[in-house]
Amino acid sequence: MEARAYLRHARISPRKVQIVLDLIRNKPVEEAAAILKYTPKAACEPLAKLLASAVANGVNDPAKNMDKDRMYVAECFVCPGPTMKRIRPRAQGRAFSVLKRTSHVTLVLREKE
Repeated sequence: MEARAYLRHARISPRKVQIVLDLIRNKPVEEAAAILKYTPKAACEPLAKLLASAVANGVNDPAKNMDKDRMYVAECFVCPGPTMKRIRPRAQGRAFSVLKRTSHVTLVLREKE
């Protein structure tokens, strides 16, 4: 049994999200939540909400009926979403491009056997 949750179009670079995902991969849910709570990274807040959503998906679905105490983060990965292209004015009438990157994050929880 597995529970999934997706975060689409998150306004944070995939590179920054990947650093935090590496911290919680293969950890029990309680430990992963604690890591996300006390890590000073911008990606932690949306990832904590995503983890809570995945836990709720596993616990509240009657077909899955998973036990929260035995769940762990089995898979977590980030893919780049669409990049917003903006222009920053610079000296002498020039324009520099600014890439505002977005992320699609997937979190999969499974029960320990």
